[in-house]
Amino acid sequence: MDLPSLAVILQAALSPNPDERKAGEQSLNQFQFAPQHLVRLLQIIVDNNCDMGVRQVASIHFKNFVAKNWSPDSDTQQKILQSDKDLVRDHILMFVTQVPPLLRVQLGECLKTIIHADYPEQWPRLLDWVKHNLQDQQVYGALFVLRILARKYEPTGAMLTITFCLRRFKSDEERTPVYRIVDETFPHLLNIFSRLVQIVNPSLEIADLIKLICKIFWSSIYLEIPKLLFDQNIFNAWMILFLNVLERPVPTEGQPVDPDVRKSWGWWKVKKWTVHILNRLYTRFGDLKLQNPETRAFAQMFQKHYAGKILECHLNLLNVIRVGGYLPDRVINLILQYLSNSISRNSMYALLQPRLDVLLFEIVFPLMCFSDNDQKLWEEDPHEYVRKGYDIIEDLYSPRTASMDFVSELVRKRGKENLHKFIQFIVEIFRRYDEASIESKPYRQKDGALLAIGALCDKLKQTEPYKSELERMLVQHVFPEFNSPVGHLRAKAAWVAGQYAHITFSDQNNFRKALHCVVSRMQDSELPVRVDSVFALRSFIEACKDLNEIRPILPQLLDEFFKLMNEVENEDLVFTLETIVDKFGEEMAPYALGLCQNLAAAFWRCMNSAEADDEADDPGALAAVGCLRAISTILESVSRLPHLFVQVEPTLLPIMQRMLTTDGQEVFEEVLEIVSYMTFFSPSISLEMWSLWPVMMEALADWAIDFFPNILVPLDNYISRGTAHFLTCKDPDYQQSLWNMVSSIMADKDMEDNDIVPAPKLIEVVFQNCRGQVDHWVEPYLRITVERLNRTQKTYLKCLFMQLIADALYYNAALTLSILQKLGVASEIFHLWFFLLSQVKKSGLRANFKREHEKKVCCLGLISLLALPADQLPGEALGRVFRATLDLLVAYKDQVAEAAKEEEAEAEDDDDMDGFQTDDDDEDGNVDDKEMGILADDGDEADTLTLRKLAEQTLEFNYQALANGVAQHAEQRRVEIEKEKLEKASAATAT
Repeated sequence: MDLPSLAVILQAALSPNPDERKAGEQSLNQFQFAPQHLVRLLQIIVDNNCDMGVRQVASIHFKNFVAKNWSPDSDTQQKILQSDKDLVRDHILMFVTQVPPLLRVQLGECLKTIIHADYPEQWPRLLDWVKHNLQDQQVYGALFVLRILARKYEPTGAMLTITFCLRRFKSDEERTPVYRIVDETFPHLLNIFSRLVQIVNPSLEIADLIKLICKIFWSSIYLEIPKLLFDQNIFNAWMILFLNVLERPVPTEGQPVDPDVRKSWGWWKVKKWTVHILNRLYTRFGDLKLQNPETRAFAQMFQKHYAGKILECHLNLLNVIRVGGYLPDRVINLILQYLSNSISRNSMYALLQPRLDVLLFEIVFPLMCFSDNDQKLWEEDPHEYVRKGYDIIEDLYSPRTASMDFVSELVRKRGKENLHKFIQFIVEIFRRYDEASIESKPYRQKDGALLAIGALCDKLKQTEPYKSELERMLVQHVFPEFNSPVGHLRAKAAWVAGQYAHITFSDQNNFRKALHCVVSRMQDSELPVRVDSVFALRSFIEACKDLNEIRPILPQLLDEFFKLMNEVENEDLVFTLETIVDKFGEEMAPYALGLCQNLAAAFWRCMNSAEADDEADDPGALAAVGCLRAISTILESVSRLPHLFVQVEPTLLPIMQRMLTTDGQEVFEEVLEIVSYMTFFSPSISLEMWSLWPVMMEALADWAIDFFPNILVPLDNYISRGTAHFLTCKDPDYQQSLWNMVSSIMADKDMEDNDIVPAPKLIEVVFQNCRGQVDHWVEPYLRITVERLNRTQKTYLKCLFMQLIADALYYNAALTLSILQKLGVASEIFHLWFFLLSQVKKSGLRANFKREHEKKVCCLGLISLLALPADQLPGEALGRVFRATLDLLVAYKDQVAEAAKEEEAEAEDDDDMDGFQTDDDDEDGNVDDKEMGILADDGDEADTLTLRKLAEQTLEFNYQALANGVAQHAEQRRVEIEKEKLEKASAATAT
């Protein structure tokens, strides 16, 4: 397609007419894989004669296509011609600086994709291009590209901590590209940086260049200091420039007035990145104890020559806001982080000390007080005020949070010198506030003082004389503010009360008063007050020793709580509800349906909000996850009341149906937990719940293999609790569906041993629950088990396969043994099984089959062999099986007895949903421990006689004694079991 035709199609994709727009998009999709399509898109993007809207559509289409198709998965066919790739790489570098910023952003994303995929192997000349242009007139373009290149080696997001922790284990070979980038570009960067810093009256374009240099430096030093910078002369040259930028006042000319625009202005960005870099160097090299021999000398040099100078510069910068000047919030936050890190280091604290009082009382404390910006946001957008107050990301940028951290660190590390004087300062604010008239009270200072008291709660709870005065402080200075005419003080009173809810009140009436004050503020006219009150309520519920304090107002609490959930999407609100449910347990039964209905409605609102924002970490998305967790908590709390599960199913079913598809990938684990509860505790599994089986199977086959252990739980429940439907239904055919999934996974050579573990567990569930009804599946399942066992490396998986074979023997010993013989592996299987049973650790403890359940399954399988006719099990084999069985039975009996003692001592609740909560429970079996093996199966007393007779014929004296002991135990347990059955029957009749 030629350029004019492509431009017409792109123009159509912009059309306000839906049909024209759809036709344009379809044409783009139709021709996207045509040769040179990418190249022509790039030509349109840089064509100044084209309409800007068309160029923008072209840039977006170009970016999305590159992101999806430039580096496809190994099993996906390459869709971009190599010649087109070469042309794109050859031209995009010079085009990126020629386009307006709006288009440069899109091309930058494309460059990021291409560089991450191709450098250095497929794009070896990229660094040469950067070096050449750093020395030419294309400095901006070279810096722009180098920033993207350097960022390839900078960890982002959740990987930061992990990568940093593992950095010492990364090989030199993995770091070689970074070394080369630094070695070959940093000398040029240093020269450019030096020239830029010397320019008098620099323009905003100069700020953009310095900012790019700072970002490149940041990416290059994040994990470790490049070896080039260990040269003291080179490092000193860089530090002189950074300190110059740090100390130099930001130009006043051209500085925006709007604070939101101002903080993003180029010169303030330069200041921020400079502080960022110096903080990073200090964090990495501020503590000599953390250094290895290679970096110790460098760290000593940094401490001696630069750490103190940076501290002085930071203090001078902060002084600007003391006299009414401006600093961006992020810069203030970073500087206070540096100062907080300096408190524990003697040499740095010595430099800080002479200016500490001014810093603490005239800079840090005012930052903790309610501000004009707070008031503006409170009045104009209370929802945003609440979001910012409880957003952990906001804390990274907040001067207030950094101020609280500084004060906390100061009293924690240097409390002897500073705690008393700071508390005296707060007390003085309280005194002035109390003595002032209503119209002249320092409300904002009182807000800051309360914030400080709340932030120091851990220290004050442990330190006398303050510890003894906390209750009086709350009564005198906090409780009155619940009725303050100023909304932010009512909110702060609730927050502080929550911080101290767990102290021991000498007068329980004061605890009761605080609780009632918090509850009353849940009906406040101001949204932030209501939210803070709910969060404080969680602390009071946790601390409450007498639930009668709360029971009378529980309906009111829940009503106010759900009104608030309709207003605010916040995961902390849901945590509060979980606390209430945990505390009251089954008492929540009358509210369970209403709770689930409200949470389901809140979940859908949060999901709609998250989809609109298209961000996984959006508050709506986080709150949606919280709603599902709260639903699970409710279901667990009413697990003894099966009828409630029938009532809540219609409410929860739409969530399960949709969120088990790709729409629910972000909440898949939480939804599976709900499915697990619903299939485990309901009186029976409804046909509507069965409709989720194929949805889960489709997800597992398509994208959800990582969730296989989670999917195992409800599948187990379906088979074990809905056995009849599993066996009889043919549309869909659940047996065939299970086989298709399990056989595919077991046969997949690309799947690691630990990834397939749920598959054999599901086969076990079938054998355990469908005895005598799935004979036709025994051979297929045993065949794939043997095939996978032959290439299994992990011992724990070999043991699991042995348990599966034991379950098959328990299902039908004669059939299983004949199949193993048919496959020619019977001797090999039993040899491996007995070997695994006999393995012990150095301590003498059993190496394998350590859990009760594992021993029980092996016993069931081995005992099933003993019932076979003599011609199917030769005497020698019989003796070996018998010995192994007796050893296991004794070990199992002792382990069960020991567990019973521990359970009695810990007063554990036997009726918890242990079926799928811990590894120590029998999540994959439904055979009662009390009715294990010969002790119960057919209830035939001949079993014990058989045991004794076999012992007399085949076994040594010590094994005969063991056999008699086990037989006696079996008889004793049989009597106990019959008694328990009679008691249960009597109780049921009485009910």
